[in-house]
Amino acid sequence: MARSARAQEEIRRFLDIGAVQVAELDLDGDEAVLRPGPGSPPVTHGEVFVLVRRGGRPVGTLLARVPEGADAKSVLAARARAECAPAPAPARGPGAAGDPGEAGESGEPPYTSVVIATRERAGQLGRALDSLLAQDHPRFEIVVVDNAPVTSETRELVERKYAERVRYVCEPVPGLAVAHNTGLAAVRGEVVAFTDDDVVADPRWLTELTAPFAADPGLGCSTGLILPARLTTPAQVLLESHGGFAKGFTPRTYDPARPPGDEPLFPFTAGRFGSGANMAFRTAVLREAGGFDPATGAGTAARGGDDLYGFVRVLTQGHRLRYTPYALVWHHHRETWRDLETQAYGYGAGLTAYLTAVLVNRPALLPAFLARLPRGLAHARTLTAVRETEGGGAPGDHDVRTHPWPRRLSRLQRRGMVYGPVGYLRARRALRARVEGAR
Repeated sequence: MARSARAQEEIRRFLDIGAVQVAELDLDGDEAVLRPGPGSPPVTHGEVFVLVRRGGRPVGTLLARVPEGADAKSVLAARARAECAPAPAPARGPGAAGDPGEAGESGEPPYTSVVIATRERAGQLGRALDSLLAQDHPRFEIVVVDNAPVTSETRELVERKYAERVRYVCEPVPGLAVAHNTGLAAVRGEVVAFTDDDVVADPRWLTELTAPFAADPGLGCSTGLILPARLTTPAQVLLESHGGFAKGFTPRTYDPARPPGDEPLFPFTAGRFGSGANMAFRTAVLREAGGFDPATGAGTAARGGDDLYGFVRVLTQGHRLRYTPYALVWHHHRETWRDLETQAYGYGAGLTAYLTAVLVNRPALLPAFLARLPRGLAHARTLTAVRETEGGGAPGDHDVRTHPWPRRLSRLQRRGMVYGPVGYLRARRALRARVEGAR
């Protein structure tokens, strides 16, 4: 097929993608409670993306069609009972099943600071802050970092509506990593959690994300589950049908002293560990690591990679990383094709930018990186391959796709990977020039 004809076919397929409802279904014995997703209307007939909970905890997702005239709760509950895992077994104590932190989700969470960096998105920020203030965590603070603001809208929102519960900090230098470092310097908590201004946090998010630190003194970082808040546009559905930001429903601890056998590139495949919209660090550990590299992240020439850099730095210092699907945030995915193009390029750039940052800041890791390079190149080809459908799966399922991944997005991701090291070096130069100019 000629390139122009192929491109037209990809555009047609993209535009044919229909909206999907978002809901959550909590199963408790014979009972079932069906709720719409955050900000969504009540569930009706048609396709529905469902988060299934048992006893309140997320255990899986499914994509189901509710026939017109049918009872949505009955249809979805029957599917969920047939397809989703039972409730997680009670933990047997710290380090159960040989996995440090296995009981962490039931531990008493430490005093925690939540950092949320933002820039000129007061409407989204207000929604995120409302969900954070509704957390059931017993002891926490919230710090908003206003990154390179051009208006006073964010400061006015915080002072007018949230001044009693939220601290406002302004960081004039643009860049997500810079903003996160400013928040890191300001926090008081034993643990510092980071999320974005385009999420809605589940009420138990902060408790579930931070409790593992109490059970495992060697834990340096934890990450959690990210699911779509809405699937109303073709871009949102396409992204989620190829995995979105989800990392599955199985808790897992990554231990540098016991490298996982199924992760031959460990620890350099940091994207498998989690994402920046849902992560927490032991504050002293992250400060000891020097925080995030300020030449990475959104808002810099590197385009991304600040969260991945943080994960690898903590792991290479000998600390463990815990992924827990019970710590849930709902993310508002970008809405347009242009957004997907920007995201694909930025993801590729951020991936190689963070690897460059790790090697620049920790050159002793170069031999280990070079030893993994052949497999790493093969992994990169897999990441950027054109992914066709393999049957009727649910958005969020990494093995079964409902829509093909466009070739243009794969090409943009590869271009971004080539650009990433250049972008990182440009960002470093820009930061150095800014510092010298301020003297």
